Amino acid sequence: MDTYGLMRQFADSWMLLFLTLFFLGVIFWVFRPGSSKEQRDSANIIFRHEDSPAEDSSELNPKEVRE
Repeated sequence: MDTYGLMRQFADSWMLLFLTLFFLGVIFWVFRPGSSKEQRDSANIIFRHEDSPAEDSSELNPKEVRE
C-alpha cells in the first residue's frame, strides 16, 4: 500500500476517533462539576482592583501572586 493510502486510512478511522474523544473530553472538562468557581474567578480578574490600584507585589495575598 502506498504512503498516501495508508495515511488516509489512518486519518479516516483512528484519527477521527481520537479527535472526537478529545473534543468530548474538552467539553466535559469545561462543564465538569465544581468548575464554575474557577471560571467565575477567571472572568472577574479584570475587575479585581477596580476601586483601588493594585498593591505592591510584596504586600499581595499569596492567592493573588501567580508565577
